[in-house]
Amino acid sequence: MNNDIGGMTRRAFLAAMGLSALSLVACGGTTGSDDAAKATHKVEMVTDSGGINDQGFCQLSWAGLQKLRDELGYDVSYIESKQDSDYATNIDKAIDYGAEFVWAVGFSMADAVAFNARINPDLNVKFGIVDAGTSGSPNLTGVLFAAQEPSFIVGYIAGKTTQTNKVGFVGGVESDNIFLFEYGYLGGVAYAAKELGKQIETMRQYAESFTDNAKGKSIAQKMYASGADVIYHAAGGTGIGVIDAAKEAGKFAIGVDMDQSYLAPENVLTSAIKRVDHALADLTPKLLNGEIEGGIDVVLGLADGDYLGIPEDHHLMPEGVYEDALKVVEMIKTREIQVPSTAAEYESFIASL
Repeated sequence: MNNDIGGMTRRAFLAAMGLSALSLVACGGTTGSDDAAKATHKVEMVTDSGGINDQGFCQLSWAGLQKLRDELGYDVSYIESKQDSDYATNIDKAIDYGAEFVWAVGFSMADAVAFNARINPDLNVKFGIVDAGTSGSPNLTGVLFAAQEPSFIVGYIAGKTTQTNKVGFVGGVESDNIFLFEYGYLGGVAYAAKELGKQIETMRQYAESFTDNAKGKSIAQKMYASGADVIYHAAGGTGIGVIDAAKEAGKFAIGVDMDQSYLAPENVLTSAIKRVDHALADLTPKLLNGEIEGGIDVVLGLADGDYLGIPEDHHLMPEGVYEDALKVVEMIKTREIQVPSTAAEYESFIASL
């Protein structure tokens, strides 16, 4: 499949598959269906080290599987990984538990799930990896998101909101995946600065962890002390510390993956939403019944449906900023704005402004 984000081939494919957005559901519980004997399929999810209560990525993934349990009777459950060395073992456990489909959640699990898919080609089990590619295994499907697109939108909002002309970005672990968030955000800030006719400084630092709440808080505190008044995090559990720092400083933070305003209603300006729950609820049945073949990467962008975006609530934004942001969304969908996802693309984007 064409991996070009926003490419016509991918969009046509998704349209043909009839993908539709499903509503966000609350998650809870750690076991499968109460009546597994009636379940139509058994699906197991293995989390990365962020865990099921990461207030974001893994939590949303579990919500998507719960949707399948509640509406289609699937027997769903999850296994939490405490560290990277648990990944391969936990995928083995999922197979031993009789799963027909195993979702590995998080790009750090790519090698482990690719290995299991490669050594188990004849088993009656299919595999999926969220935020990573397939590595060519016919029984493995990759689900990727154009995370740079909602990151651009929240960067634009940050640029239109800042009063100090200083904003921040806190990343988890440096990787191509997190660079999507970083450079998309930088592009949005730059676009807003150009529109406003001013210079906006963006402070950046990586915590080298997705679970170190204290490290995230410490980094954010230093940025706020240095004049930043809006900080975006793409750091999983580490980013919860960023939001804590925003509350203490009386500044703004921008959430990620899910609407994180519930963590600090007067400090979370907005969130770059990546609806993993919608994707897993939409794709899992089609992968199980063969409507979508394994061995491909499904890439989801703003133009592909209700998978990416920002929350409707905008009570903390200056007047008119939310409406302006929605116009930017449409410009991204039509490719009028080419959102950067790498350092090189960002430099080209800046040069084009």
